[in-house]
Amino acid sequence: MVTLNRIYTRTGDAGTTRLANGEPVIKSHLRVAAYGSVDETNACLGLVRQHTASDPLLDAILARAQNDLFDLGADLATPDRGEPLGWEPLRIVPGQVDRLEQEIDQLNAQLSDLTSFVLPGGSPASAFLHLARTICRRAERETVALAADPGERISPEAVKFLNRLSDLLFVAGRWANDKGGGDILWKPGATRDSAAT
Repeated sequence: MVTLNRIYTRTGDAGTTRLANGEPVIKSHLRVAAYGSVDETNACLGLVRQHTASDPLLDAILARAQNDLFDLGADLATPDRGEPLGWEPLRIVPGQVDRLEQEIDQLNAQLSDLTSFVLPGGSPASAFLHLARTICRRAERETVALAADPGERISPEAVKFLNRLSDLLFVAGRWANDKGGGDILWKPGATRDSAAT
């Protein structure tokens, strides 16, 4: 159980923070950037959900994703140094990735065929889902970069989760645009003739 009695502690005023294991790091550390982008993805999904109350299926999927993103943030905030922590760290598990795949398949099976790349937009929910997708991709890139550091260990499931979630958010963006019927499609080169020369 998490208890938050004080919101400000002043401990970060010098530009440092502590990871879940108590280890101090600078706030620009790649690990902090990665779980910060995970948090930003989650916040964006909160915006999306202001527009999905009338779609119980999509809203439930996004609610689960939000909870899982907090799990992922805890996972990334707790480095694996190969030493006992005194507690069982919360880690992303394969079942969370599998569920995302099932949800992608469930939504995608009802979408119209895609004939071009999709421009972000259409309904408000779809626009915010595409924004969440791009933030999620940034979180994925930062997590992959962190994993590439020889001094860091990241669960493979954490990277898989972010990769699948960004795919889910793309499919959900199409779902929120009348199951793809309201998608705004990219027309390659369509504006070149009207460009100033």
